[in-house]
Amino acid sequence: MSYNKVVPALVKSSYDNIKRICLSHGRFRSTVASTQRDEVEGGKEKQVDECTVVKAVQADLITQSKNTTEAQTQKIEIDFDNTHEAYKSKDNIELLRSLLVFKLCTFDFLVDKNKELMDLSKKVFGQRLFERLMKMTFYGQFVAGEDHNSIKPLIHKNQAFGVGSVLDYSVEEDLTQEEAEKKEMEACVSEAEKESPGVDHREKKYKAHRQFGDRRGGVVSARTYFYADEAKCDNQMETFLNCIKASGGASVDGFSAIKMTALGRPQFLLQFSAVLVKWRRFFNLLAAQQGKSGMDALEQKLELEQLKIGCAYRTEFDFEYVIYIMSPRTIDLLDWNSLINDRTSISNLLVIPNVETGQLEPLLRKFTVEEEKQMKRMLQRVDVLAKHAVDNGVRLMVDAEQTYFQPAISRLTLEMQRIFNREKPIIFNTYQCYLKEAYDNVSVDMELSRREGWYFGAKLVRGAYMYQERSRAEEIGYEDPINPDYEATNRMYHKCLEFVLEEINHNRKANVMVASHNEDTVKFTLEKMNQMGLSPTENKVYFGQLLGMCDQISFPLGQAGFPVYKYVPYGPVNEVIPYLSRRALENRGFMKGSQRERSLLWKELKRRLLNGQILYKPVY
Repeated sequence: MSYNKVVPALVKSSYDNIKRICLSHGRFRSTVASTQRDEVEGGKEKQVDECTVVKAVQADLITQSKNTTEAQTQKIEIDFDNTHEAYKSKDNIELLRSLLVFKLCTFDFLVDKNKELMDLSKKVFGQRLFERLMKMTFYGQFVAGEDHNSIKPLIHKNQAFGVGSVLDYSVEEDLTQEEAEKKEMEACVSEAEKESPGVDHREKKYKAHRQFGDRRGGVVSARTYFYADEAKCDNQMETFLNCIKASGGASVDGFSAIKMTALGRPQFLLQFSAVLVKWRRFFNLLAAQQGKSGMDALEQKLELEQLKIGCAYRTEFDFEYVIYIMSPRTIDLLDWNSLINDRTSISNLLVIPNVETGQLEPLLRKFTVEEEKQMKRMLQRVDVLAKHAVDNGVRLMVDAEQTYFQPAISRLTLEMQRIFNREKPIIFNTYQCYLKEAYDNVSVDMELSRREGWYFGAKLVRGAYMYQERSRAEEIGYEDPINPDYEATNRMYHKCLEFVLEEINHNRKANVMVASHNEDTVKFTLEKMNQMGLSPTENKVYFGQLLGMCDQISFPLGQAGFPVYKYVPYGPVNEVIPYLSRRALENRGFMKGSQRERSLLWKELKRRLLNGQILYKPVY
């Protein structure tokens, strides 16, 4: 397929209009990567199935003083060592339970064999006694209850102490590794690949590999969905719709989260990612020809005249397409309304440049009619959720996933932002800061929002797939996408966060969710907000942690008037065991890395005993 066969159907702006645009990597918005969480620390990325956000209540925990550098600006200081304030929503039994659970999470044998031990306990004690035991320990610590009614007391209590809730229906499919691998290969391999393996133009990173078919491996915090059929995707969309309804009914400007792999066959995400990465590589090639390789993304600006002279695509019509694909007007190439329209053939858009021939080539030889419909239905489900979020006044966070899916996820999220974020930030993209490309991804997307005038919404996490990503890259043979160490990830997180905060300070058209359990990161955020004069009451900067973890961060922030949210899982005991298993794994690394939370819990328990508060009960 040549350029001039594709252009007439896609290009809606004239060459004269495009010619006035100074080409830059920032305008080529094939945002390539993002993933979730640094295992060592526990920065969070959580899937939300049914979530309600409860408005935080402001209380007196802020120490305020005049900032000498900015007149009338109030400095905000929060004491994270004040155990009375941090734990006044907990009774003594809850403190003891936290100490027990966190201590158990430090024993490798118990954590490594937690699933087997839970299964054995169920057989030994019976179902009823097993459930009571779980509710006294791990289930009670990390899960709010079995259904909507049973979780209401916890939601109301957290609300009274300034902390909102994002409800997460944490029931998961309990598949064996073999079952998971089989489902993944069936969902990620097209009919054309089955007929003629190896004939497509995808890099091996963007192909399914059976040894990594079970995407739960090496993942401790992010929920994993496996494609079964279109009916199941419809059911999962209904679950997300219920989440949005609940969020909208509970508070103003609630949050809800979705995961793209829950909404359709992942084959499309792999293929779309491959296309976007090919085009980014093509841009980098052109930049290198002009001596601009190695620069930050926003600094890589191509000179139009040099491009005309040096580009292998010499005909005016073909050259117009090369410019067009990398311009801010790429929305016309992959226009959201066109993508979700039943009359559009998505497979015709999955084309890549061949540097040697100057031709556009299809990614795959052919797509079946059913594959076309499956790709379309995924996008239509996303569109339904976005419109529902707008109608209910809820902000929609799109969770990040593995790097071989993420280019497509980020690009589709960006297209939704261009449509739905015109008046306020409705759609939030998730950026995984353990990735080497995290800052480029944030800065490029932010620049596009500036130029086009829509609201930028970001959720910053460290990342959830570190071990899996590294293992896959090494075994399959491509560059490790993860930062070299924990310190590098911290620096990347703070760099991205400061960049977004500066944008908020500059024009107030950006919002950010600081999803982290790292106290230093929270303090860094507060320090920057003080320097910039950003007030918590503006509701531009949010904080998020998991239920049962880091209460010494969440509750002081909430009582100080900051928008802070706990992700609150719920579901029947037996059906949330996969979630509890990951919490045990996650807390092993978290609690071994820091004794601080346990020492604060002991400090508060001793304070109460010395003050005669043996039967302490929260008052609200």
